[in-house]
Amino acid sequence: MLLIFGGLPGTGKSTIARLLAARLGAVWLRIDSIEQSLIRAQTVNMHDMGPAGYLVAWAIAVDNIRLGNIVIADSVNPILITRQAWREVATDNAVPFLEIEFICSDLTQHRYRVENREADISGHILPDWQKVITREYDPWLSARLTIDTSVQTAEEAVDTIIYHIVSRNADSPAST
Repeated sequence: MLLIFGGLPGTGKSTIARLLAARLGAVWLRIDSIEQSLIRAQTVNMHDMGPAGYLVAWAIAVDNIRLGNIVIADSVNPILITRQAWREVATDNAVPFLEIEFICSDLTQHRYRVENREADISGHILPDWQKVITREYDPWLSARLTIDTSVQTAEEAVDTIIYHIVSRNADSPAST
C-alpha cells in the first residue's frame, strides 16, 4: 500500500508520518530528507531542485512496494502533477493507495507552528510564514481523507488513518 501525504508546511505531516511508520512498520519517504541529501551531495542547489527529490522518492517507493512494504510518501505534494505521479506509482505496481491531505484550519495555530519549529534535518532551511501562505498549492480534487491537525493530535491522526485503512480493506477485498 502507498500512503500519499500532502499539505502545507507546518500541518504536521512529518510528525504523523514518523509515528505512523513506527506503528505500521512502514517505509517513510520524506522528500525534505531526500532533497537535503541531494543539496549536500552538490547534485542540485536548493533554488534549482525541480523534480529531483520526487524522482528519487518515486524510485525508492517502487522498490519498496515490490518488496511488499507499506510506503508513506511525505511531502508538501503541492501540485496536481506530483499527486498524479504518486497515484501512478501505486497503480503501475498494482497496490492500493490512500491520499491524505493535512490541513490546519486554525491559521493562528498554523502560523505559530511554522514560526516556532526547528529543522530536524541538518542544513534544512524551513520556510517562513509568508512563503507558506504564498506557495503554489493546487486544491486537492481527489483526496480521500483530510486530517485537520488543529482538531486532532498526531496520535489521533495516526489512529484515524489506520482506522481508514482497515475499514477500507474490510469494505473492498480487491484493495487488499
